[in-house]
Amino acid sequence: MLTDIAHLTLAQMEAMRLGARVAVRTCMGVTPADRVFILTDTVTHGIGRLLSEEASDAGGDVLLHDLEQYAQRPIKALPESLRADVLKYRPTVTFYAASSQPGEVTFRTGLRVFLLNDLNVRHAHMPGITSQLMQEGMRTDYRAVASVTRAIYDMARLAETIQVQTPDGTDLTAVFDPGLRWVPCTGLYHRQGQWGNLPEGETFSCPITVNGVVVAHVVGDFFSEKYGVLKKPVQIEIQGGLATAVRGGDGGLATELTTYLDSVENARRVGEFAIGTNVALRKLTGNLLQDEKIPGVHLAFGNPYPAETGAQWSSALHVDVIPVRCTIVMDGETIMSDGRFDYDLLGIPAPRG
Repeated sequence: MLTDIAHLTLAQMEAMRLGARVAVRTCMGVTPADRVFILTDTVTHGIGRLLSEEASDAGGDVLLHDLEQYAQRPIKALPESLRADVLKYRPTVTFYAASSQPGEVTFRTGLRVFLLNDLNVRHAHMPGITSQLMQEGMRTDYRAVASVTRAIYDMARLAETIQVQTPDGTDLTAVFDPGLRWVPCTGLYHRQGQWGNLPEGETFSCPITVNGVVVAHVVGDFFSEKYGVLKKPVQIEIQGGLATAVRGGDGGLATELTTYLDSVENARRVGEFAIGTNVALRKLTGNLLQDEKIPGVHLAFGNPYPAETGAQWSSALHVDVIPVRCTIVMDGETIMSDGRFDYDLLGIPAPRG
């Protein structure tokens, strides 16, 4: 999906610019003390340029580069020329705002680890970002998102079991180890060494095991751009934390997804269990980057983000799947019914709007 911004109306361009301003100032807290490195690509260059302009207006020193300057896509490993340019510039804030291509998870993970571990940056990760997401998810009140995220995190980090059901057939139970960490993704990353996906709003962990079935309307990685919102949801059976069968979906999705999950070690294993907390989002767009933040649950097969969760295994793939209209029961307490949080139970006021 191209994100060329030349076709947008003036009103849409202004909405995009406001989204870029939220990303730069509210989410990443860019100030004149910052050096900002923005990595984009030819598909999303217009978005990269808007982020660059807003970071410059915030007083930051800015450097903007396209991925294609460094290697042919898809990129599977961190190019040494990119590493050298980043080390030379020594950024304090970085943005990855580029389209998603098959097999690039390992590259993006390696880049993020390098930026955080070697340079201690504040990092905004935006793979698959589009003009629509800049106008919608990026214009959220992130202080409200942070409040909901922290409330869910405070409950989830103590949970032993979480059950999820949806009207169209999702019915699963996840079991958690208190030794593995939950990660609150508030969208506010003002301290060095912090990072998150933008648009933001979720808290996640790696479960011990998951059993049941998930009926997904959006599938992540490159499937998101290829298939969008599924006309026929895909059903994935899970036993002992492993995807054991994939059925349904549009076209050849079930076969394609099964082949992809079999292509590397641990890709059938459930590596992430997450609860979306961006309460401004109401409907699916077909873009994983935003849709996984819709209030509800999503799972991912493959990489469990071991550096964040403490999981003792890894995988070269990370494929999210998103059900809709979730009812979530956490250790016997229903924190969400049909996609709506119980704010009294969470102990916070319901967000306005």
